[in-house]
Amino acid sequence: MADFEERRLPVGIQSFKEIRKNNYAYVDKTEIVWNLVNRGKKYNYLSRPRRFGKSLLVDTLQTYFEGRSDLFEGLKIMNLEKEWKKSPVIRLDMSRAGASEKTIRSYLSMAFSREEAKYGITMQEGTSLADRFDTIIQTACQQTGESVAILIDEYDSPLQHSWKTPDHEACTAVYREVFAILKADDEYERFVFITGITKFTQISLFSVLNNLSNISFDEPFAAICGITTREISDYFGPEVKAMGEANGWTEEETMARLKTNYDGYHFCRSNMVDVYNPFSLVNALADKDIKNYWATSGATSLLLKFVDDMEIKLKDYDHSAILSTIIETSDVTGGGAELFLYQSGYLTIKGYMNGLYLLGFPNHEVRQALYETVLPALAMRKRGDIQSAQAYLYMHMYMGNTDEAKKFMKALIADVPYSNKKLASMDMEERYRLIMSTIFNAIGFRVEVERMLATGRIDMIVTTENYIYVIELKLAKNGGIAAAEKQIIDNRYIEPFKADKRKVIALAVELDDQGKGLVDWKQVGVTEQ
Repeated sequence: MADFEERRLPVGIQSFKEIRKNNYAYVDKTEIVWNLVNRGKKYNYLSRPRRFGKSLLVDTLQTYFEGRSDLFEGLKIMNLEKEWKKSPVIRLDMSRAGASEKTIRSYLSMAFSREEAKYGITMQEGTSLADRFDTIIQTACQQTGESVAILIDEYDSPLQHSWKTPDHEACTAVYREVFAILKADDEYERFVFITGITKFTQISLFSVLNNLSNISFDEPFAAICGITTREISDYFGPEVKAMGEANGWTEEETMARLKTNYDGYHFCRSNMVDVYNPFSLVNALADKDIKNYWATSGATSLLLKFVDDMEIKLKDYDHSAILSTIIETSDVTGGGAELFLYQSGYLTIKGYMNGLYLLGFPNHEVRQALYETVLPALAMRKRGDIQSAQAYLYMHMYMGNTDEAKKFMKALIADVPYSNKKLASMDMEERYRLIMSTIFNAIGFRVEVERMLATGRIDMIVTTENYIYVIELKLAKNGGIAAAEKQIIDNRYIEPFKADKRKVIALAVELDDQGKGLVDWKQVGVTEQ
């Protein structure tokens, strides 16, 4: 590993060549890469969430096929590869192809023109994209004497963005036309590798390339993208130490915060190794701060296109299940919300039993981003109209100032339980519970709803760095604050938290029974630890 003072963190860099040439920190995945190419199958598809290092993996594969052994010095692959044979590489990045037939054809034409120039190919005007692709593959093989590696990154980007638009069918028609050549030109191909987020199995590459092996759930490739706890220790020890020193945390506390916010992904039921989101982790180490990088990466942009009424259903997804046949093979357009949420990284594998995958949110960062996304729809306000109230609510709850916090909670939920008709099937207290828990989740607090104790059921527990809020909700017609306070005291709701180092505050909350909002809340008890 390079000297800590000399190297840099590869924030946002997806080029293996740039990382190696310019002394950026690099997590060595080259043993997995070598095994994928030399001991695996010929046609491979890998699904991983956005910002998970797929493009870096593709660039690593390209560099390997180009025979650039100089860039792999000191890496694990050097103990495995003895020949360093150079293969022709055709690489396509479909994230650059827009979301219409015109833009896809334009991008492919540009990419094919570049390859044609490389091999001195002259095509007649009007030649189809499929024929041009076919000619490039065959010519590359014939001129070099080596079979071709074909790398297609973010194959599903145009299909995702065109889904539920008039352009979608025309987009899929281009895919069927052009990529059928991959199957026809099998004898000229050494290796085909395709990455994506979501699977469009019936209407794209999968329908014309039926020998495509989905390695997304395979044990050897569980950590091919992302960063494991062991890899943090092996490659980022100095950065973890520096982050802790900058914030007054021990290394153990630093790792615990990183784990809570960015870890928790699992991609294989037989190899449940914890995987960190690499984009968020590297950014956090570079900034020496814990922030929500998932939200700023644009990862939530397609959410509402694939998941209906998410503001109402979100709480159910954290403990959900999906059949193995659906999660492993189904098309995202018909596999249900859980399939899209898993493939996109909002849910991850928590367990497996008898053909059933158990799913849940991977970490706090994703949970907050999801709730922040759905809050405007639930509150029936524009995002800009509620951000100030959210900020002040966060500040006062963080400081334990419940009287001031109450003003901003009132502003956020005024009339919402009454006016949001999607909530009509819930009883009124349940509506309030959903809205308030969504608000607390969206501003970044940990929230637990309906905690069962031997003595009763706590409506809501909200935790911050310095406080634990034990919250009991009562409608005015059911006794309001007085009834909530009595329940807190009689059922000893504060007792389970007394061993915690944080202050515990119980809030007895009275809510308008017609859905007009928060009437009042009262601080029942405070424990000083």
